[in-house]
Amino acid sequence: MEFFQSQGVSIAYVDLRADEGANDPVILIHGFASNHSVNWVNTSWTRTLNRAGFRVIALDNRGHGQSGKLYAPEDYSAAIMAEDAEGLMDHLGIARADVMGYSMGARIATFLALKSPERVRSLLLGGLGIRLIEGGGLPSGIAEAMEAPSLASLTDPAQRMFRQFAEQTGSDLLALAACMRGSRQRVSVEEFSALAMPVMVSVGTRDPIAGDPHRLAALARNGQAFDVLDRDHNSAVGDRSHKDAVLAFLARRP
Repeated sequence: MEFFQSQGVSIAYVDLRADEGANDPVILIHGFASNHSVNWVNTSWTRTLNRAGFRVIALDNRGHGQSGKLYAPEDYSAAIMAEDAEGLMDHLGIARADVMGYSMGARIATFLALKSPERVRSLLLGGLGIRLIEGGGLPSGIAEAMEAPSLASLTDPAQRMFRQFAEQTGSDLLALAACMRGSRQRVSVEEFSALAMPVMVSVGTRDPIAGDPHRLAALARNGQAFDVLDRDHNSAVGDRSHKDAVLAFLARRP
């Protein structure tokens, strides 16, 4: 892992160059309660993209993994976390990159594209469809699940799923509670429709969390949707068909 300072917060990242190919940079932004390793390395995304000739940069979002932990919701707005990702691009001297996010990471990636569209060559949104616009993303009660005395004390299936995942990833539960409360900003139809770069929206067909990818993709000037068949919110990210579709999309984009 390497580290840089973003807005006074230590941000951990990896920078993996391909042995062959153009080494066009791809920025990977993981989801809530995850980290770069769980979301992108363990699912073979980093290896897949490297083998295809891409330079892969993946960060641990603030409050996650080996990055700095904060405990106030206002430190976790999607715009602030997008500035962390853009700051990493500045740190590495990358003027423009393809940007891919999953779930909360897709929201962060969108805010980066809205703030600095000239720096986003293409935008790949996984695990987040129309709820980028029509809702806060993950179900309500997730912050409270992080603060619960134990997993056993929870009965709601969604709360249990996210608490169990957070424990499996060794996360700081109180930092995650603050993150969940601070990062649920919506994007308007007008904002999303103004994005001119190619956009791909990928959601599992068994995902009850993300919302319809086709409705979101239809709002973009140059958008397309991909259904990750028979996959839910957690299993869609690493699906082979998902990887193949992303590689095909990247091969076609300008």
